[in-house]
Amino acid sequence: MVKINELQLAKELIKFPSVTPVDAGIMKFLEKKLKILGFKTNILEFKEKNSKPVKNLYAKLGNKSPNFCYAGHLDVVPEGNLKEWTVNPFKPAVKKGHLIGRGANDMKSSIAAFVSAVDNFVKDKKKFNGSISLLITGDEEGVAINGTKKVVDYLKKKKEKIDFCLVGEPTNPNKLGEMIKIGRRGSMTGRILVIGIQGHVAYPQRANNPSTTLVQILNELKEIKFDNGTKNFQPTNLEVTKINIDNSADNVIPGLASATFNIRFNDKHSSNSIKKKINKIIKKKCSKNKSKYKIDYNVSGEAFLTKPNSTTYMIQNIIKNVTKIKPQLSTTGGTSDARFIKKISPCLEFGLVGKTMHKIDEAVSLKDLKNLTKIYEKILQNYF
Repeated sequence: MVKINELQLAKELIKFPSVTPVDAGIMKFLEKKLKILGFKTNILEFKEKNSKPVKNLYAKLGNKSPNFCYAGHLDVVPEGNLKEWTVNPFKPAVKKGHLIGRGANDMKSSIAAFVSAVDNFVKDKKKFNGSISLLITGDEEGVAINGTKKVVDYLKKKKEKIDFCLVGEPTNPNKLGEMIKIGRRGSMTGRILVIGIQGHVAYPQRANNPSTTLVQILNELKEIKFDNGTKNFQPTNLEVTKINIDNSADNVIPGLASATFNIRFNDKHSSNSIKKKINKIIKKKCSKNKSKYKIDYNVSGEAFLTKPNSTTYMIQNIIKNVTKIKPQLSTTGGTSDARFIKKISPCLEFGLVGKTMHKIDEAVSLKDLKNLTKIYEKILQNYF
């Protein structure tokens, strides 16, 4: 039987222009590869109103417990300015010991490494006590409503048990082996619209300037000290990301002013407790200035932590043995699909170096790719 080589598979996956939410045939391609290894596969397509359909894949080898799951995504961000790339982003090339292409880093190479690791593991150990599964989505880089979130709901309905999940996101800042993610901060975006009364700037008494109220609100929101952080999390932080007053005239007091802010919060808070705090400030300021307002929120995920257990420490030791670096257990960075998976399974994240993700000439070191495959294989050997 032909061995699945991680570099070859990574190249093949990168060739698919699977810019979220476009599938471009990539799920069918991976499904075929997994069927060769003996996996039972299921392509799951989901679609919600006002969104494009997304293909996902759940594949399983064996039917015994425990079930060790690997989760990842095959969708990628747009390639950006093609003229700036040194290669065609969907025609991967190896240069100076690195594989270059869109998704090389985030995260097609990680998926290739895991599939190659499973191939090696199964060849050495034809019978193992448990099962291996892959949960692969095509909706991680986008709105994330037809991807892992829906697959998790499907698995819950099917009473499919996952005992531990490894998410293959690029977790390392500079070198392979630096960091394992054991949780993530919550993320919530707020959009506020302050409604005033438009008027002439020379007659402010006849108007009600919403920008005055908005500035006061934003100032107070930025002054909030939510907490000092915890043992596992950095302090909760609010950032104003947009301020908009759609006014083309300099002598007109506007009627509307809006702003957007994002909060990354730790496990001392829930999105609901933060909403209450913010709503109180907005209501107070608008009431004082006799302004009306509208506020809506979009919660990307709540803060969560997978308390380190024997599997966490086993994975940490394997990474240290292969890379000669003891990985830090961290909760820094943005959100990932682990926020959905943690509802059904303990999980941690470990993958490649994230330095070039989403960038022009996204790349992965061939040495890192080989070592990641080795790490994933050793994890399977030790887990079972």
